[in-house]
Amino acid sequence: MEELIQINYEGEQPYVMGRELHSALEIKTSYKDWFPRMCEYGFVEGKDYSSFLSHRSDGLPGKQRIDHALTISMAKELCMIQRSELGRKFRQYFIQVEEAWNTPEMVMARALQMANKTVEQLKQKNNELSLCLEDREQQIRRLQPKARYVDYVLQSPTLVLTTQIAKDYGMSAVALNRKLYSMGIQYRVGRQWVLYARYQDKGYTHSRTIVIPRENGMMETKMQTEWTQKGRLFLYGKLKEEGILPMLEKEGEENAGGSE
Repeated sequence: MEELIQINYEGEQPYVMGRELHSALEIKTSYKDWFPRMCEYGFVEGKDYSSFLSHRSDGLPGKQRIDHALTISMAKELCMIQRSELGRKFRQYFIQVEEAWNTPEMVMARALQMANKTVEQLKQKNNELSLCLEDREQQIRRLQPKARYVDYVLQSPTLVLTTQIAKDYGMSAVALNRKLYSMGIQYRVGRQWVLYARYQDKGYTHSRTIVIPRENGMMETKMQTEWTQKGRLFLYGKLKEEGILPMLEKEGEENAGGSE
């Protein structure tokens, strides 16, 4: 079949450009006047044609101009309305285009194309879900060490000494106390470390009076700060902000990082 005018197949159905058809039919009336007049025959935008802006094809300077994508059915009727030899020739051509488009082979080809497109979309969605699942698994691996340490803390309802917490982080009580002091969490009153006012009355610590026997037989009393499990979790959050992790969590993150 000889091609009289370019047929576009990008969409769900073939179409022809309005200005190209106007030129091919050698219409004397300007396109901007001719096309609205043709629409008076009952053609509906969105069903029979769609409008858009296009650049001038004649190379002349100027702004964009409106053009239309016409269904083959509309193009066929426009050709009949012209009542010219060219109109009859192009109408017959469009009839052949419609017949070729609706052959069983073309219908099957379009069905396969749609099926392949659906398969590709499903593959893409599957890949996205796989990436999402992998990202979630990585988050779980990162959170597991924290969960283990928090569980470990919550399992112990008793008060703990600074020395015991320091061991969680692989440091001495002296080093931990100094770090908490530099972070503005506690300060020293005599021989006891106490919390700054903004952290007091939060249930983080408990002061205990202990009695220490001396070699001379005298008894010495001393105030000792002990941490509640709530306070222990408070320290965990503050130290983590400084990049300091408990040994249990640090080892877990290293193992998780090695498995990725």
